Amino acid sequence: MAKKKNSKRWLIPLIIIIIILAGIGIFAQMDSAPPTVDSENLRKVERGDIARSVVATGVIEPISNRIEIRSKASGIVKQINVDVGDRVIPGQVLVELDRDQLLAQFREAEANLQAARADVVTMQAELERSRILAEEHDVRLARTNHKRSTELYEQNLLPRSDFDITQGRLEEALNRQRAAAAAIGVAEASIVQREARVSQIQAIVDRISEELKYTSIRSPIKGIVLSRDIETGSAVSSILTMGAGATRVMVLGDMNDVYVRGKVNEIDIGKIHIGLPARITVETYKDKVFHGEVYKIAPLGVEWNNVTSFEVRVSVENPAGLLLANMSANSEIILEEHQDILTIPEGAVIFDLDKKTYVEVPDATAEIGRRRVAFDMGISTGIKAEVLSGLEEGMQVILQ
Repeated sequence: MAKKKNSKRWLIPLIIIIIILAGIGIFAQMDSAPPTVDSENLRKVERGDIARSVVATGVIEPISNRIEIRSKASGIVKQINVDVGDRVIPGQVLVELDRDQLLAQFREAEANLQAARADVVTMQAELERSRILAEEHDVRLARTNHKRSTELYEQNLLPRSDFDITQGRLEEALNRQRAAAAAIGVAEASIVQREARVSQIQAIVDRISEELKYTSIRSPIKGIVLSRDIETGSAVSSILTMGAGATRVMVLGDMNDVYVRGKVNEIDIGKIHIGLPARITVETYKDKVFHGEVYKIAPLGVEWNNVTSFEVRVSVENPAGLLLANMSANSEIILEEHQDILTIPEGAVIFDLDKKTYVEVPDATAEIGRRRVAFDMGISTGIKAEVLSGLEEGMQVILQ
């Protein structure tokens, strides 16, 4: 019994000693193991695309045929046939102006024209009458009669009174001939004057007729209504009389051909040239990418808030007409792009004093749990870097 109590007395301390020794051994083993890398700082070498680019922010505008519609006729808007966003074709009537007053003026001018033409016809008849009177037929007949009466009178075969009658008729015929000859010139001049009057009134008729056509304001292009500046009942002034100050009716644009009018910082403008491809995104279609290319670079920079920027225009393919005028847009102008290549996060790249590039990879056999691997880097975007050689797809690299 005493032996059992002694054995129990030594058993408990022994167990405690064994536990302590085991703990010391485990701690020593952990202290000697290399440190591990947090999985959140690990990234894989992946295959993908990379592009070096410059971003131009701006708005969508029609590349051509952005037209401000103004009226050639003055008047009051009677009817508006289109609204903002509607598509139009050449010749389509956009707006109708009230034409009642012009129609009354047209009818009055037509009546005046008919009266003037009638005056010309009347004067032409008068001219023909004067020409007939100016001919020598009546004079020849009067001379013949007077000659006969003279012979008979000299032979005492004709009374003096009859002789005087034939002589008076001859003088009347001569007077009528002289008056008719003078009237011919007057009639001809009067006809010219009346014909000029006809031409003048005809011009008025033509002008009013043309103005009546102008009351129907038509689209000159195929496009879309970008804005409308008038309402039914609005007064419209004529561009023929007011010039650039005439009332703007609406603005049309051909939205099949659009461009992004963006700005690029002077630091990056030297990298851009005409013909570079671009990817365009807009807030309205966040998951859709439109494609285009640079077609114009402004030669003159604009300074604002001590920053000089240059206007760059990027043409955009818009066959479906999804892009609308004044939409905010970002144009990613591609300076250089490589596809289906190995890439790593640029945050994993290490540069030494000689600008050589390295990455760190996990290594359980290394004293610090990682080791450096040299590699050749291609282009970088600030987010990703291209791997030319030295690394393989699927390798893990450590973010710095």
